[in-house]
Amino acid sequence: MALAAKTKDKSMPNTPEAKARARKPRAANPAPAPAIEIPKGKLGQLVTLMARPQGATLTEMMTASGWQAHSVRGVIAGAVKRKLGLEVVSLKTDGARTYRISAPAAS
Repeated sequence: MALAAKTKDKSMPNTPEAKARARKPRAANPAPAPAIEIPKGKLGQLVTLMARPQGATLTEMMTASGWQAHSVRGVIAGAVKRKLGLEVVSLKTDGARTYRISAPAAS
């Protein structure tokens, strides 16, 4: 029995330039980013507060949720930034920390 010789498909060279040419071009006008989907419950309350133009202070978020400061900061870092993918800006003005959602984070 003779083994069939393996032939390499030479129609598509395996170089970075060839791969770049083979890719499909992107659409000229990408779809607009979807609006922020606000979750339900206390997390939704915090996202709504931070989505305001002036943002929300840590004290305001503590009052709205009934959580302690470390819990509010943990939710901002974990659920809002990582899971929801929102960009949160933190500013300290007049001794009060203010959090504001600026835009969806780049993925």
